[in-house]
Amino acid sequence: DVYAALYGAKLHFGEVTSWSEPLVRDWDEVARIRLDMSNEYAHTLDELTRYALERCPGTCLVGYTDLHPGLDCVAAWRDPQQLCFDMIDSPQQVHRLAELSIADFETIYDHYDALLKAHGQPSVSWMGIPSFGRMHIPSCDFSNLISPRFFVEYGLPILQREVSTMTHNIFHVDGKRVARHLDAILSVPGVHAIQWVQGVGDDQPIMQWVPFIRSIQARGVPVIVDLNKAELNDFMQELRPEGLFLWIATENEAEELELLRRIERWT
Repeated sequence: DVYAALYGAKLHFGEVTSWSEPLVRDWDEVARIRLDMSNEYAHTLDELTRYALERCPGTCLVGYTDLHPGLDCVAAWRDPQQLCFDMIDSPQQVHRLAELSIADFETIYDHYDALLKAHGQPSVSWMGIPSFGRMHIPSCDFSNLISPRFFVEYGLPILQREVSTMTHNIFHVDGKRVARHLDAILSVPGVHAIQWVQGVGDDQPIMQWVPFIRSIQARGVPVIVDLNKAELNDFMQELRPEGLFLWIATENEAEELELLRRIERWT
């Protein structure tokens, strides 16, 4: 919800994430939404980014913060459950908020992109995949709560604008309920690849999702997959390597090299 906080939403912090208090509890409060790149959250993001850039020249990639315009931002401003009701009861207000969420996106992106480029860094975010152009990770986690029809109405127009000025876009598909919208997502020419996150519990292991991953490959779309190292052999037996990018956690460099040797034989 950090993107929403740049407009005044108050954040609460957990160990590895944050969430915001609704900023718009009444429609009259929409007028209070203003981008403020000097507020405490923007200031702290700048400090952290600059500190990392100063400490890491030539040794590490420094990424810009995760940016969620569109329905994720609207859900943070309004509250996810309330937004579901709003889509039925107040559709024009939802469109109004969605427009506000994307209006300054390029300004915000350019601010962080300029910071990185001024220090000789490529464009990179939390996914760790760099570009010498403009890399972006669009997402719409809120879409797990809505129908494909509502995604096309409310989410798709924002996604089309969000990716339009980028060189590379990898859409973050966070689980099977977001995957319901894959046809709409891939209808956008600027979406160049998919990151598939299968979830936890019954959504693991990865092998149950092999047909889904294979269907994306069949469209000629690259797929980033978070893979448990214990599943690597079975995974390689079922899928061809073209267009796959594997995230595999390891314990040490020796293990990394051993996995690379196995993957090299696959490719």
